[in-house]
Amino acid sequence: MYVRPATRTDRTALAELHTAAVEAFGPDGYAEEQVDEWAGADERSPEDYSVDAAGEHFTVAVRKGAVAGFGHLVLDVQEVHAVYVHPNYARRGVGSALLAELEGYARGHGCTGLALQSSMNAVRFYERAGYEQVGEGESPGGLAVVEMEKEL
Repeated sequence: MYVRPATRTDRTALAELHTAAVEAFGPDGYAEEQVDEWAGADERSPEDYSVDAAGEHFTVAVRKGAVAGFGHLVLDVQEVHAVYVHPNYARRGVGSALLAELEGYARGHGCTGLALQSSMNAVRFYERAGYEQVGEGESPGGLAVVEMEKEL
């Protein structure tokens, strides 16, 4: 496996992976109707992934020639917006590698800490990576989330 910056040609894979991950892991923290809304496969589009936007950093993990996961960092607000792993590659270090790359990128750009909104099913993943719970909130889509932070 290796991690690299995402490109425009990855966007279709990101959209498909995003939906697959939500459908596979979302039920660990949310009701079926919430997962269906979050997955939003009919509404998700490759254009939703602004891989070349200024101030944002998308990265992908590639395993056996396939995009196994992706991460998204927004530097302006020092926030991890996403770490998603395809169900076929879960629990193999893909998410940890993506998160470590995002943190390294943030450090390299002067960030001293990162924040994120964790879905309920991912809280333990982020805690194992050193993030601490600082509150509860709601995602833009209306899902309950745990607000977390980590000093870099």
